[in-house]
Amino acid sequence: MIELEVILVLLIVAVLNGAVAFIDEMLSDLVPMTLHADQYMIGAGGGSMVDVLFEILLGFGVSLIILKFLKKGFECYVMWTDGDPDSEPVYLVTRFIQAVAVAVCFPVLYGWMADITTSLTDELLVAIGAATDYDWMAWVNGLSSAGIVTAIFGLVFVISYFMLYFQFLMRGLEIMILRIGVPVACVGLLDNDKGVFKSYMMKFFQSAFSVVVQIALCKLGVGMMMNMSVFWGIACIVLAIKTPRFLSDFMVPAGGGSGVVNNVYHSVRLVGMAKNLIK
Repeated sequence: MIELEVILVLLIVAVLNGAVAFIDEMLSDLVPMTLHADQYMIGAGGGSMVDVLFEILLGFGVSLIILKFLKKGFECYVMWTDGDPDSEPVYLVTRFIQAVAVAVCFPVLYGWMADITTSLTDELLVAIGAATDYDWMAWVNGLSSAGIVTAIFGLVFVISYFMLYFQFLMRGLEIMILRIGVPVACVGLLDNDKGVFKSYMMKFFQSAFSVVVQIALCKLGVGMMMNMSVFWGIACIVLAIKTPRFLSDFMVPAGGGSGVVNNVYHSVRLVGMAKNLIK
């Protein structure tokens, strides 16, 4: 029985030794890989697939913005069937310019957001790494003498780590699709309540913020695991996997006009109406 336990521990240690080389490289490249997934999909020297697809959607999105602008102007100020005909046309023109400007300038804005996200994540990783210094190889070697239970927990941790890595791949694809579809979402800026653009941007920022939280939790979990705080390490990695669902509870409004953001929006409108009545 003891010999079987030793054999299982040696097998687990062998698996972990093979995984360690990949894990060290994965953690440092997760942020750029997620924010610029297209460059990693087609190789560093292959250019950006998003740029080509974005140009196609940009022309389509600007065309929709122009058509919706003409439609809203005709229905509001000619047919008097939509909106408030007494409102100043300059408001509609302002929303039109805003929609076109956001659609055209989004690649530059996204570049700034990606730089800020990368810088923030790097600072978090440095701070967490300083507080939880570790050595992968020393941890793997220590498992061989820690017993079968600790070795199994180490294997569970590494499996969860790879599950989180594949989740980062899917998150990168999600952000890539959101980047490409921004010009079409900008059509909602012509509406008074921003239409689909508001929810679209909230989903976009939720995805980006999820990456930051997940990487920080992953780094913390690794540090806990290396210092033999096994349960804390597994708790961190499991929470990192569930982070998108956790954040979606308060960062993305529910459909049908409900949600915290919609309630705040309607409350602000009511306050504005009350001020107008008082005046």
